[in-house]
Amino acid sequence: MRKRFPSSNELVYDNYNFFVIGYCTTERPSDCVVSLAVNAKGIGLSFYHGASLPDPRRILQGSGKQNRFVRLDGAATLRKPEVEELLAAAEAQSDPPFAKLGRGKLIIRSISKKQRPRK
Repeated sequence: MRKRFPSSNELVYDNYNFFVIGYCTTERPSDCVVSLAVNAKGIGLSFYHGASLPDPRRILQGSGKQNRFVRLDGAATLRKPEVEELLAAAEAQSDPPFAKLGRGKLIIRSISKKQRPRK
């Protein structure tokens, strides 16, 4: 993901039941365009504004008003054409857009002060 979005800020945080690595245009979690979300069930590629992405192959999962995700069986899933199309569409609609040049920062933070116990 770092190669795909070299100018993004890589935001690493523990958000309740997920360990998240978000690729953001700013330092705010709400500006993450796409994230890797990990929990006991596996890894998901989460699109923060996934509900508004074109998904003609219907690979996005979830029913929330905003977020959608794709389950990752392995790194090869990221190279599938339908996933590449979603990544390109998410990048195209990012606001603010990713910088054309440069390298983003690695930001590590804790989001919630009181974590729920993990299962």
